[in-house]
Amino acid sequence: MPLCFAEMSNSPQTVLNMEDRTLLSTVPGTGEEQNNDTYHQVITVPRYRAVSCCKKDKHHRKLAIYSIICGLSCIGINALIYSVWAEKTANPQEAAEFSRRAKKLSIISIVVWLVILAAVPALIVLISYLLTLQD
Repeated sequence: MPLCFAEMSNSPQTVLNMEDRTLLSTVPGTGEEQNNDTYHQVITVPRYRAVSCCKKDKHHRKLAIYSIICGLSCIGINALIYSVWAEKTANPQEAAEFSRRAKKLSIISIVVWLVILAAVPALIVLISYLLTLQD
């Protein structure tokens, strides 16, 4: 008869029997008690989580949405349109072409945004240097 401790507050801990606890069912609609012995369970975490979450996205919809948020939104919107067309078309060759265009436009959108972010401080430094040479 294993014991478990109930409350973790400032009050004294109450010792309860395992039979007194109500176990929650993990499967909806079943009233059976399930084995909640987590001591012997092994939990594995995927090593490459970012890669595994994008494998299911064969039309590059997530990449297109990220390119709208973290890139030039006008190019990212075009990438999202191509991604939707790739999903909706029935022809597999057209779907592959639309998917390729969506991926290409998404990457272009993010790269152009990063170039603009890097170029603005460089241009500010160049302009301030030219203004000091003029004086």
